[in-house]
Amino acid sequence: MRDHRKAVVLIPHYNDPEGLQKTIASFSENEPCDVLVVDDGSIAPIDENKIQELFKATGEVFFLYLEQNSGIETALNKGLDWIKENDYQFIARLDCGDINMPQRIHKQLEFMENNADIQLLGTWAEAIDVNGNPLYQLHLPAAHEDIEKKMFLNNMFIHPTVMFRKEALDVIKEYPYDYPAAEDYAFFFKFVRNFKTANLPEVLVRFEINTAGGISSTRRSTQLQTRIKIIKENFKFGYYPIMGITRASILLFIPRNIVESLKKRILWKGK
Repeated sequence: MRDHRKAVVLIPHYNDPEGLQKTIASFSENEPCDVLVVDDGSIAPIDENKIQELFKATGEVFFLYLEQNSGIETALNKGLDWIKENDYQFIARLDCGDINMPQRIHKQLEFMENNADIQLLGTWAEAIDVNGNPLYQLHLPAAHEDIEKKMFLNNMFIHPTVMFRKEALDVIKEYPYDYPAAEDYAFFFKFVRNFKTANLPEVLVRFEINTAGGISSTRRSTQLQTRIKIIKENFKFGYYPIMGITRASILLFIPRNIVESLKKRILWKGK
């Protein structure tokens, strides 16, 4: 198997061709991976020739077009189906507008190949606004034991940073449809329950936050209610599960702009 056929990066796309181009351009030269772009029934067309021109990694960019807009879960699961059919070993994630740091895929692949017991690997990340200005950094626990406890407080994996083994999908199956606005939290919680996981303690992705909108603004209440549902489904008596439900319940009543301001003050760790 050619090295780049070991790993594929799954990128869902919906009406953001400029963000997609920015993301594709962030792959380092000689990164050993392919990319699958799943277009979720966009009106704004993808310039495939421009994408191929911008892509500097050793692999190829493939495109999968859905006939109509079906939602993020469907786009991701259609992508997983395609990936399983094409027999990749590792699946990484990225969203339009997000930026890979140099050698991100290489570093994650190296870790996964040297740690056969790890099925899901995230990294630290830096949040940026739509203009690329840094907002704050997220430094998440590296060891599975800490991740397992703190998953009750919040998602310990930043979605566009993750890489996981295709073989894990025999157990995990797919992104769930019954956890609106928090499908990734439910998906990763299942990994934590069934497998050993880790985070690389290095900022390897800059992820974009639209402070004027986006899922965390327009569907924040739904997201928090779903998070409480997930915590309850995985509940076991102890400090972290109780604190997780309490924390999410309190956040329901705090405006998002205040939460983001606090994150910037508390979580910012500089470059």
